[in-house]
Amino acid sequence: MITKRPAAIIGKGMIGISLAVLFTGNGIPAIVLAKNSEAGLEKYRTYYRDLIAQGLVTEKQAAACEKLLSFTEDYAGLREAEIVFECVTEKLEVKHEVYRKLEEACPELKAVASTTSAISPADLAKGMRRKEKVMVAHPYNPPHVVPCVELVKNDFTDQGAIDAVVELLEYCGREVCRMNKAAPGFIANRLQHALYREAVYMVEQDICSPEDIDKCIRSSWGPRYTSIGLFDHFDYAGLDLIANIERYLYPDLCDTKAVHPSLQERLDRGDLGYKTGVGYYDWRERDMDTFRKKTSDPYLRFFNWRLPEE
Repeated sequence: MITKRPAAIIGKGMIGISLAVLFTGNGIPAIVLAKNSEAGLEKYRTYYRDLIAQGLVTEKQAAACEKLLSFTEDYAGLREAEIVFECVTEKLEVKHEVYRKLEEACPELKAVASTTSAISPADLAKGMRRKEKVMVAHPYNPPHVVPCVELVKNDFTDQGAIDAVVELLEYCGREVCRMNKAAPGFIANRLQHALYREAVYMVEQDICSPEDIDKCIRSSWGPRYTSIGLFDHFDYAGLDLIANIERYLYPDLCDTKAVHPSLQERLDRGDLGYKTGVGYYDWRERDMDTFRKKTSDPYLRFFNWRLPEE
């Protein structure tokens, strides 16, 4: 039975507030520990305005969800919390300080789930006396829209802590992808960067342009993998065929262990992509409202919240 105790969230950044949107949108009270709650509340309301504009939530439903949201600036306000999502900066010493305060303040603590995208659960656990409570639960941005959450335990994580986090996330419609052991990049980023390594290499070798790589992905196997998986596809194609392709193709694929020269050149020039206006693409003339809409549109079919009564 899913708990109706508040899900506690440390941090009011994009991930933290998006999780608050997700939990309240499924009838779970959420309490956010953060200074300047006004900024967090405005961000929360912005996410709901987007959902209303997309026809996924009514204004009355959004108001009912907001009643389940609260903020605190004191760890004492989390005293009854059982499950805590830590969404603070990617600095180990900061996370360890959060864990120390949580252990002091939360006697009913069942699990601490870090949303880190980089730090191993073993290193996180070094900051807790009760190492069996901590794990990584890495969502993809924004987690109230994108269903994937990668769950990574440390050597001490107990099954009760894992079960509590998985139950809550699955109740909220998330797809929990469990790792048997930790590895840098977890699951999705290992796959994503393996693809990006080959894509940049193809551009550097003048095989094709960034535009045609992106066009090829969007119009070939990209849409397929929103309905079936990679192993589904290759098993269906036949592993004998796959092996023959690999024998021919693998020797020609990129195997660099360093940052690509063309990427380093852009870093040296200060061309960092969207944030500076230029990367491999020129972003200065793009319609960013349209771009942001395109990034979220593929995930709208996963919207399956248990919205509270209006």
